[in-house]
Amino acid sequence: MRYWAAARAAAGVAEERLPGATLAEVLDSARTAHASRPRFADVVGVCSFLVGDVPVGARDPAAVALHADDVVEVLPPFAGG
Repeated sequence: MRYWAAARAAAGVAEERLPGATLAEVLDSARTAHASRPRFADVVGVCSFLVGDVPVGARDPAAVALHADDVVEVLPPFAGG
């Protein structure tokens, strides 16, 4: 899992390896790993995700299968023009 911007600040790390066969399982692992960081769950709750270079979009995270070499990009909302 690779965190960007506010997600990186909330996690306190730039990237990490987490267990899980689906995006939902990996997100649960991340929430557990960062339970002591008060903003983490809120920030991740508004993020978009890419698996590799494919946007997850509105798909159910439980239906997004992951493989051992997949990188999940955690992208918070960005301001800009």
